[in-house]
Amino acid sequence: MKIGLVCPYNMFDRTGGVQQVVQHLHDGLTKKGHIVKIITPKPPGFKNEAPDDYIILGSTTNFTAGFGAAGNWGLPTDSKEMAQILKKEKFDVINFHEPWAPLLAWQMIRQTKAAFVGTFHANLFDRPSTSSWVNVFTPYARNLGKRLHVITAVSPAPAALMIQKAQTSFEKRMVADIKYIPNGVDLNIYKPFKKRLPLNGPDTKTVLYVGRLDRRKNVEALIRAFALVEAKMPKAYLNIAGEGSRRGSLDQLAKTLGIKNIHFSGYVNEDEKRRLMGNADVFCSPAIVGESFGIVLIEAMAMGCPVVAGRNSGYIHVLTNTGRVGLVDPKATEDFAERLMVIISDGKLSSTLRAWGLAEVKKFDYTKIIDQYEKTYMEAYIKWRIEQHLNGVNSKNAKKFWKTKRRFPLRRFFR
Repeated sequence: MKIGLVCPYNMFDRTGGVQQVVQHLHDGLTKKGHIVKIITPKPPGFKNEAPDDYIILGSTTNFTAGFGAAGNWGLPTDSKEMAQILKKEKFDVINFHEPWAPLLAWQMIRQTKAAFVGTFHANLFDRPSTSSWVNVFTPYARNLGKRLHVITAVSPAPAALMIQKAQTSFEKRMVADIKYIPNGVDLNIYKPFKKRLPLNGPDTKTVLYVGRLDRRKNVEALIRAFALVEAKMPKAYLNIAGEGSRRGSLDQLAKTLGIKNIHFSGYVNEDEKRRLMGNADVFCSPAIVGESFGIVLIEAMAMGCPVVAGRNSGYIHVLTNTGRVGLVDPKATEDFAERLMVIISDGKLSSTLRAWGLAEVKKFDYTKIIDQYEKTYMEAYIKWRIEQHLNGVNSKNAKKFWKTKRRFPLRRFFR
């Protein structure tokens, strides 16, 4: 198949979760023999040549929204240029990642015929600043929503808002058929070290955080909890890796609380991130809202690090069964601190969580995730071909075909 992967975000700078998924899909599907191109807007200030297998359409502008949300908005591109490119490429399947993000997907879907897959990543349900206006079923975006042959989401969290917004019988049928394909991790790269080395010297224990330092990530709660940990465990350390708007206030909070064993590492590359995760005693991500999955959690699990995380609507789909031991309410500072201390001091519990994480993370291996997407693309392509055939034979039959949902039992093709 010829597949277009549409990402509305900046693919050329310190990429986030959506960009990681898109790049892994490109690489994995290409290895499987498909022709794959990444379609993305040009980020502000980008002057380099686009890499091979990239199509640059339009541009973006940076934005900052409520509760620490930030990103890029796509700006309109030239319709004639887009039409010419799409006519030349003749994609079989186009996968729109974050279809709600204007404007690239909404322009493209009018300019080409293909099987369309919409993949939702962001959890906007518990973010008041965005949940009120983001809706793929609004009149402005309804043409896009109705033309998606398959909808996927990385977990039930990003699907919740869409399910709530569905009003018509058609929309309700669409969301009832959502396929949940989780984010992945490359287990060829993320794997435990043969020997763990304490990050802060012999007989020390280290709590690690890796991620953005913004309000949504709630790192303040971790610092407050660690103040209690340090008071009872003088050889415990907190390492915070990442950059963001809260960097200065977090440093000041640590000083106000009198924390001595804390280190801000700043932004770390992939190699350093793996080194930290592979040698830390517990990884902690205290976010309470806005999380849809938690790639960083499965990365830590793959490195053999026990995980403690905020009990939010995204993380609960990662830390299941035995992993639920690591779910906490970060607002309950004393309980939060106690959970950290128990895990880093109880060798048996720590070993149990390491073993669970290493076994559980196997289902998130990118080879399996890519297989699931490939299967989804095949299903979307078959639906589109049937739709084209029925539209060519009799438009009334086509409408009846989709309205009654008495479709061909497509699942039989994928058993």
